[in-house]
Formats: sequence, C-alpha cells, structure tokens
Amino acid sequence: MRSGTTTRRRGSRWWRSRAALAGYLFILPYVIFFLAFRIIPAAMGLLLSLADYSLAGKVSVVGLANFERLFGDSLFWNALKVTAYYTVLTIPLSVAVSLAMATLCDRTLRGMSIYRAIFFLPVVTSTVMSSIIWVWILRNDGPLNWLLGLVGLPSVNWLASETMVIPALAVVSAWKGFGYNMLILLAGMMAIPSEYYEAAQVDGAGWRRRYFHITLPLLRPALFFVLVLEIITSFQVFDTIYVMTGGGPVRASYSLTYMIYDQGFGYFDFGYASAAGVVLLVITLAASLLQRRLMNKGQAA
Repeated sequence: MRSGTTTRRRGSRWWRSRAALAGYLFILPYVIFFLAFRIIPAAMGLLLSLADYSLAGKVSVVGLANFERLFGDSLFWNALKVTAYYTVLTIPLSVAVSLAMATLCDRTLRGMSIYRAIFFLPVVTSTVMSSIIWVWILRNDGPLNWLLGLVGLPSVNWLASETMVIPALAVVSAWKGFGYNMLILLAGMMAIPSEYYEAAQVDGAGWRRRYFHITLPLLRPALFFVLVLEIITSFQVFDTIYVMTGGGPVRASYSLTYMIYDQGFGYFDFGYASAAGVVLLVITLAASLLQRRLMNKGQAA
C-alpha cells in the first residue's frame, strides 16, 4: 500500500511540475518582450539620467547634475503644472462618464451587446485618427462652434486658447478611453450577487439607495483599478498632445511627457530627458501608492 501511494504521489508531483512548465512556456514570450521593451529600457533610462550622452556616442558620467538642472528649470515646473492640471480635469471626467455608461449598459435589454460594442469603438480607434477628427471638430469653423452659434453662443478657439486647450484635450481623452473603463466597471457590476438587490428591494429600498449602498461600495476594487489606470495614462499623455497641439499654444499644453520627447529628440539632450523620465516615474508610482493606501483605509473604515 505504501509503495502504491508513493508512486501516485510522485506521479501527481510530476504532472504538476509538467503543467507548471507548460504554463511557464506559454508566458515566456510575454516575459521576454516585457523585459526587452519595458524593464531593460527603464534601467537604461535610469543609468542615462546620470550621464551626458551625445549623438557621437560619447558618454560621460555627470552624477546628479541632470536632476539639479531639471529642478532649477522653469520649463520643467511648467510642464509639471500642465500635467497636473490635465490629470485633475481628465480623471474625474473619465471616471464619471465611464461609471454612467456602465450603469446604463447594466441592463438586460434586446441589443444591449451592440450598444456596448459601439461605446467601445473609440478605444480601438487609432489615437492619431481620433485626434485629427477632433481637431476638425474643435476648429473655429468646426461642428462644435457651429452648434454653439445655433444657440446664440460665441465661438471658442479651443486649441489656440491658453485657457481652453487643456479642458478640450481632457474631453478628447475621456471620450477616447471611457469604453475600456466602462467594460471594467460593467464587469464589476455584473459580478455583484443579485440576492443583495432582491433583499434590499424587499426591505423597500429604491433604485437610488440600492445604487449608493450596494453597487458603489461593492464596486470599489474596480473603481480603484480604473483610477490607477487613469492616473498612469494621464501622466503619460503624449500622442493626443503631439497630434492636436504640439505642446502649444505658448506651451500651454506642454506636458511632462511631451517635454521628455522634445528634449530628447528635439534638442538631443538624452541625459536631461532621461532625468525627466525618472522624475515622471517616481511621481506616477507615488500617486498610485498613495491612492492605494487611501483606498485601503476607506475599506477598513
């Protein structure tokens, strides 16, 4: 009996190890690409931030000189202010729109899957194409100003105004990404057991009380995930600004990511641009960790 039991245990261990090996082989391509295009470039950028790199290939170590220059540069602080302003506008707008659309899509109506697919279309649309379309919509003689004229409002030079360019870009980004966040929140809503709603309805709770006392509290993990994604995406915005404004007007949309690109590939100051990239990484990581801590405190309370 003991020998048979030992043989079965060895067999089960062998199969488990073989299954684990198969799993490792399946994820190996992703790990290789993640290391090649994420971890290794990030490590090289960190090393490059401590050096001065020229196009001729000459590298000289300068220590923290790039960071000292960065923190004393008014251009960096302006880019950081623009990025913070863009983030403050984009995150609430995107989360509110995504939550509202997820709530509307959480219905068992005929053809609802078609509506969900339509709402997801901006996510799979090319960012460059979307930005070009929005440039046409927001220009002086575009459809948006035409609609404003119909109701007697003056036209707005959205992308050429220092005060309106960031709100306009925030709207474009919220439109581009709300479909992805909507699916995450919708999945969280559909995972909530229906017994909770039935019990609350028996107790006489209306739709509003069920939504604010059942749906939103149980949706906190999904909301936290969406918030973290939005923070990272907002701090790393580049393609929309590059296509629509080019950092203008008068650097009113000159974000930190655009500054990294401009300093690196416009002025070929790769060490300085890498230092700005390291600062951006630290800010994004700190914001995500702070938000996670606040979320954990809220759940504990």
